[in-house]
Amino acid sequence: MTIADPKAPRPDQADLDKAADRPEDADQWTAKIRTAAVEALPPQRMLPDRQPAYVASWIYVFGVVTISALCVVIATGFVLAIFGPNWWHVSSTGLFVNSLHLWSVEIFMFAMVVHLWGKFFMAAWRGKRKATWISGVVVFLVSVGAAFTGYLSQQNFDSQWISTQAKDGINSTGAGAIFNVTNFGQMIMWHIVLLPLCVVALVGLHVLMVRLRGVVTPFAAKNETPGVEPGAAASEVQA
Repeated sequence: MTIADPKAPRPDQADLDKAADRPEDADQWTAKIRTAAVEALPPQRMLPDRQPAYVASWIYVFGVVTISALCVVIATGFVLAIFGPNWWHVSSTGLFVNSLHLWSVEIFMFAMVVHLWGKFFMAAWRGKRKATWISGVVVFLVSVGAAFTGYLSQQNFDSQWISTQAKDGINSTGAGAIFNVTNFGQMIMWHIVLLPLCVVALVGLHVLMVRLRGVVTPFAAKNETPGVEPGAAASEVQA
């Protein structure tokens, strides 16, 4: 990295932008990382101003609904984790937040299933989008595990019933040695730490790949040809 003269006047942002492409700085590791990042994640793809017109169809809305519901799940779960089981069973405010958490999970799972099946029938893996499709399926599977551990963390009769019914089935696979569904402390840590981190990371990766490849075109739109921008269409709508 080139060291600037400490006595020189402090450059403004315009000067820094002009200096960013100096040939003598091309071999710097910071310049290489910046160039690679811009090439792999072009800003115009990450935050587009417009989308193809067919994105206005309702089938494309369920992905956004899924992410919106996930944000509510995380926000309400954060509050529940702070105050603990006694608060969400006894306090009226806790009961309200617990209900918000429950119904946001219901919406999250419903919207995700509709989104998953909608993209399945649209063959969303077309146009080099196989990894995007697979990441969405993995998000669903991990979310099922997160919901299951959530039921086990309720600390009520339902959670006791579910855990004792699931115990024998899980023990028959040998997984009960490391995944004890009757251990509240272990289940709540899976539910509020490990699985949410996996879900958020996978959703972020999924959205990133959608931005890179573009949303899949309907079968009626015959525009996925070599040289055509992914997701391009004759008419567009503002994002």
